[in-house]
Amino acid sequence: MEGMRERVLQDTVRYRLYLSDHLSLSDPRTCRDTWERQREEIMGRLALLSAGYIWHNEAFSLNYTAARGDIPSHIGGMTNFGDNVDDEWLIVYLIQQITKEFPDLVASIEDEDGEFLLIEAAKYLPKWLNPDTSVNRVFFFHGELHIIPLPQNTGELSWLPAGNPTIPEVLSLLPTHSEKCLATEPIRKAINRRIQSYPEKIHNDQHRAYCYVPAGIAAVLKHRPDLLAPAIQAFYLRDPIDLRACRSFKFFLPETRVKALVTFSKCLYAQLQQQPFMPDKRSGYQLPAQSDQNFKAHALGMKLAHGFEILCAKCSQSISNIKAGSAVASDPQWEGFLNSLKKNAYFRGELEGSARYRELLQMAEIYFQQSVARPKSSSTLSQGEQVMQLLQAQSYSLEELQKEGENLPPEDDDSWLNISLEELDRMLEDASGTKLLNAARQQEEDEEEEEDGYDLQDITKCMKAFVSKVSSYEGAEVPRSSASSEVQFDVNSFTNALEKILGVESEELDSDDLEDEESDLLDSDEDSDRKEENPEECASAANTLENIRDYMDQMDRELAGTHIGKSFTKVSGEVDLENHELSKEAARAESKANLNILPVDVDLNLVENLLESYSSQAGLPGPTSNILQSMGLRLPDNKDNAT
Repeated sequence: MEGMRERVLQDTVRYRLYLSDHLSLSDPRTCRDTWERQREEIMGRLALLSAGYIWHNEAFSLNYTAARGDIPSHIGGMTNFGDNVDDEWLIVYLIQQITKEFPDLVASIEDEDGEFLLIEAAKYLPKWLNPDTSVNRVFFFHGELHIIPLPQNTGELSWLPAGNPTIPEVLSLLPTHSEKCLATEPIRKAINRRIQSYPEKIHNDQHRAYCYVPAGIAAVLKHRPDLLAPAIQAFYLRDPIDLRACRSFKFFLPETRVKALVTFSKCLYAQLQQQPFMPDKRSGYQLPAQSDQNFKAHALGMKLAHGFEILCAKCSQSISNIKAGSAVASDPQWEGFLNSLKKNAYFRGELEGSARYRELLQMAEIYFQQSVARPKSSSTLSQGEQVMQLLQAQSYSLEELQKEGENLPPEDDDSWLNISLEELDRMLEDASGTKLLNAARQQEEDEEEEEDGYDLQDITKCMKAFVSKVSSYEGAEVPRSSASSEVQFDVNSFTNALEKILGVESEELDSDDLEDEESDLLDSDEDSDRKEENPEECASAANTLENIRDYMDQMDRELAGTHIGKSFTKVSGEVDLENHELSKEAARAESKANLNILPVDVDLNLVENLLESYSSQAGLPGPTSNILQSMGLRLPDNKDNAT
């Protein structure tokens, strides 16, 4: 249960709408009424877009919140989108459209990851923007994403707050400095890529499929298609205790099954279709052979029946004790909402009483119940109780439902469940907004040519450039490499960085050898000055360094004859140490100590270990390929191990 609660919290998106002229709502007596009228008008506009949409867990809704502290009064909500992240991005689209249609509104949106819009555009963010500095900075205004900048000089402090802004400061700032706060074009494009397919995507994400379901379920779904989602979730998240209710069905008997065309969201359909399940023999649900053309429809219907049975079995009241629900028309808000729908041409010119008008009216009623009506906690029914209420209130004929099942329109093709690798590549490419995959394919075509001219020194150069970059708890900067732009390893910059870390100033510092660093520390002019000023302190430092040197020499002697010492590739005797990238001072020190230890060939060991690691990946992603590809290097395939 704790895991389920944590998961619910993680899948929640929160949104708020503020009035830019928030000071006009200072009178608490009129503030709520003003916001309620605004809310009613907004939800009437959004009905054109989202009425009829099947939400995965919870629907988008707006509710009034009074002013508290430095947070002015506003309308907002919280939606748990579950496993369907498309619900979250639909809400982003709705919020964007609200601020576009109502230019006096400013909107914020975040989930449990914080400012997830910034995460989506992470590649294009300025370096100063991080989770600590992004508080109260990201808003939709006039349908565009705005980011309140951080003041870069004293002149900007005249209109920008020095620290994280408060909500009242933001509401005063955006109307007067909108252009200066507009997010950069790459950031806006990254967000628009995720929502540009709406509103068409709302319809395209639907999937219609044949299902053999009990007549009661067919009748329920005709009046409340939104109850499909909780039923599928009940089946998808079932446990052994839930399945006890399905050993012998009480509400949805298998003998009453009829063929129906059920409308799913693609996410719900995938959850139901892709989860294998065999019914209990005592349930009475029997499936035809898998070769039967109706097998899929029977399997889907059987799973739906289990989901609805689990929902109803969890009800605390029996079906006889559940009162018939009051009509939507009796709600005092319904009349104003219906007028708002007509004002916004929701019915699209359909004649009142026509089949299409009744269909649109039914969707509007469901939308009203989900998103507009304020639930009364004392009379709120669970989803299972709503199903039982419909079973009690609605009359249906088994014969009529069977006849309807014989004249159904065709179902949708579900081949999208089995996407090809090429289609997956295209989806990843569209999601990233880059052409990296095409470049990878081109690299594969030129693979043989690349292998012929492949230079392993590129690996050592990139790794040296990598370790020279600045890193912190936020991560490391990865150098980029390509055929047209090779990595430049600036020894002086690297040396200066080490000098700052070690707190020394010297003309030359060898980054590869501790003894060079020690020598510089002892021989520098600064140390000479310190020696004159405080000879005892300098003598102590010299003794410490000498002890370290002796300790390192002793470790070298002990490791020389071990497997670890023998595992490294050494510089051969013929190699000219003067031209090799090893410490000459270290070589001389080893010679003086008569250790007879050849210096380690750092470059060769680095390449050998990287190639060995890459070969062990067997063509799969791994640490070596990931870090090298992040720097623009692609190793050729190991054809020696190819089978």
